[in-house]
Amino acid sequence: MKIQEKVILDFVKPYYENKDIMHNMWHIELVKKKIDEIISMSNYDINYEYLILAMYFHGFIYSDEEKIRDWLSERGYNNSEIDRIVNIAWESQRSEIPKSIEGKILHDAHILEGGRNYLVVKTLITGSVRGQTLMQTLEYMKQNVLNKNKCYLKETIPLCEEMNKYTNEFYGELIKDIS
Repeated sequence: MKIQEKVILDFVKPYYENKDIMHNMWHIELVKKKIDEIISMSNYDINYEYLILAMYFHGFIYSDEEKIRDWLSERGYNNSEIDRIVNIAWESQRSEIPKSIEGKILHDAHILEGGRNYLVVKTLITGSVRGQTLMQTLEYMKQNVLNKNKCYLKETIPLCEEMNKYTNEFYGELIKDIS
């Protein structure tokens, strides 16, 4: 990589410091672990450097894209390289349909970051951190989480299907038990 990891971390850490416990630097570590797992299951021709940079930026690309572009430019990346890195970061957003292979890997790693149980835990903790009641969080889960996750790689599609199935079963059982 053109940039040492410490330099990257010095830039990105402030953007993650005030995020909730499910979207802080630990989240980045989980996504990176899943990226490496996906890569080990496949044989894609990728630009790992761009993928990892985009991973670090995905949590604030929507609010600070120009700062990211400036930072990359100051470190010697040309406009074409910057555009590609930024595009990969955008492709990782849950609502996006990624086109590049790096975008698909990052997107799917973001979806699957902690395994099938993690989505339920993340949803419940995030709702609590946001001050929602359990019923509000479950309504959010129903509207925004159940059957909303999609992966795009042949290696990750079955994992995503398993996670969605588990999440639906968990939700259904909990609703039944507390209603």
